[in-house]
Amino acid sequence: MVAARRFHATRFTDTEGVGVDWQVIGLLTAGFITLLVGGELLVRHSARFAALVGLSPLVIGLTVVAFGTSAPELAVSVIAGIDGRGDVTVGNVVGSNIFNVLFILGACAAISPLFVGRTLAWIDIPLMIGSALLAALLGRDGSVQWFEGALLIGGLAAYTWYAVRRERRAAATSGAETGAANPAATVAAAGANPARARNASLAWIVAGLGLLVLGSHWFVQGAVSAAQAMGVSELVIGLTIVAAGTSLPEVMTSILATIRGHREIAVGNVVGSNVFNVLGVLGISSVGAGSVAISPQVRTVDAPVMIATSLLLLGAVARGLRIGRAHGIVFLAGYAAYSAWLVLDAQQSTALPRFLQLLWWIGIPLVGLVLLRTLLSRRAGRPDEPAVGGAARTPTA
Repeated sequence: MVAARRFHATRFTDTEGVGVDWQVIGLLTAGFITLLVGGELLVRHSARFAALVGLSPLVIGLTVVAFGTSAPELAVSVIAGIDGRGDVTVGNVVGSNIFNVLFILGACAAISPLFVGRTLAWIDIPLMIGSALLAALLGRDGSVQWFEGALLIGGLAAYTWYAVRRERRAAATSGAETGAANPAATVAAAGANPARARNASLAWIVAGLGLLVLGSHWFVQGAVSAAQAMGVSELVIGLTIVAAGTSLPEVMTSILATIRGHREIAVGNVVGSNVFNVLGVLGISSVGAGSVAISPQVRTVDAPVMIATSLLLLGAVARGLRIGRAHGIVFLAGYAAYSAWLVLDAQQSTALPRFLQLLWWIGIPLVGLVLLRTLLSRRAGRPDEPAVGGAARTPTA
């Protein structure tokens, strides 16, 4: 909470005239290194913890990793809601969800194609879309009241319970059919204490989450100071740097998970984080503040963009259960276009009408062509899926 208050003060304090000095460079460097170390600890020990407790990395990514990496969004949004800055709360949630899908999954897919299991494609992603639609419905009158926030929190609790219960039932069925050994028994057979191993992994997960929160705070603080020193307006900073900055834990975790081969954690982290942002962050902020105001721009532009990006993700995985490099490039281009629109609109640029024309006549048709190609592509050659966890198996080279 202290870090959130400092972050909040850094964001809204006027620092005109402050140059990009060594302190800013130090914050950026320290933040990046801390994010790197925290993400490595989180990914490595989340996968180990999943094996020890008999859960798949997908469910760990949907719950523990996703909720933990959303801690910056929660801290910033709750403080903003209590301080009466509803636009910050809602903008942070909506902007982070757009960033998570378009930038994070786009970058991960550009690095290596992401294979998605049936459960994630046809249950978790639609639930993510449903949570976004529910939030938009509740906020159609211009605010989310505390009792509506309580409804969102209840939905998050139900989703978490369902995901864990679903995984345990699938694991029990698979174990009975294959005679697979209990992961904890495997650890014990190797001479380790299962309880001690679980506790150690959990401690490292908590340490990794803490480093991610601290690193994101430092990095965003440095980025905001640098942007203000270069004359960038606070509005543009809030619409771009802050929304992306509070998602830095998800960025580092998902990219490292992709590089390490734990692609189910990468996708599950994004989907779970988006569900948590809407149901948890917005819900808790609404309950804590009594109500959270939602501006007309969010209702008419940003929230529909958030829903559209979620539908775009579903369309990308609907046929082949994978997010290929072409999808990744489209996602990244989509986020670049959205960010450019935010900047041009904030500055009331005369180039905005021409930009929107190019987006309408070139950008949207290209996205449609990529999705059409995906839907028409053959399913032959799609990787097999394991019976447990719903995550597709990555083919070996």
